Amino acid sequence: MRVLAIDTALEACSAAVLDTAHGQIVAKESLAMARGHAEALMPLIARVMGQSDTEFAELDRIAVTNGPGSFTGLRVGISAARGIALAAGKPAFGLTTLAAFAAPHIAADDTIPVVVAIDARHEHVYLQIFGPGGRTLVAPRIASLRDAVRAAATGPARVVGTAARMLAAVWPASEQPPLLVEQHNAPDIVWVARLGAAAGGTPQAPKPLYLRAPDAQPQDASRLPRR
Repeated sequence: MRVLAIDTALEACSAAVLDTAHGQIVAKESLAMARGHAEALMPLIARVMGQSDTEFAELDRIAVTNGPGSFTGLRVGISAARGIALAAGKPAFGLTTLAAFAAPHIAADDTIPVVVAIDARHEHVYLQIFGPGGRTLVAPRIASLRDAVRAAATGPARVVGTAARMLAAVWPASEQPPLLVEQHNAPDIVWVARLGAAAGGTPQAPKPLYLRAPDAQPQDASRLPRR
């Protein structure tokens, strides 16, 4: 199986091609960026596809991070994945950034819970907690730092994600500290590809997982009356 993985959800623009027949990533590229994903993504995908010596028609599926993350970034990656899937006649799968952050740690040791926290600003985080075997203990949600640490600090845990240090900084002194605090600005595209290869079920067109309304809202007072 050949999988094209795409990630523009957070502060990176990334793509990779995984060939499961050989058990390896055959090409990948990741650019750190907070803005500009729309301009960077398609040339980056073209480079990765060229390096992998793969035509779009030779892909078996496309995997893309669908959030939570940047509202603009999510739309860029998902639109690209859906467009490529439609043009190539291949299925597309949406994968959460929370699962992508957790995946390498679950693969390394699935007996210790993994707490994933992504900075949602204003002292809030996007949170998911995975227990033994990768089972979801706390489903994806937006939570205040206080509520997040209350849910997470119940025993041994590994804390990962863009807000890992924020969560660790308010960890109760009375509880066992996290066994690992690992912070990155975006998930590893390699694990997005691996999750995409492992995804089961009926593929559906990926849709953004926002978990909250956008910060920018139209103001009723600014609307002109209709005649």
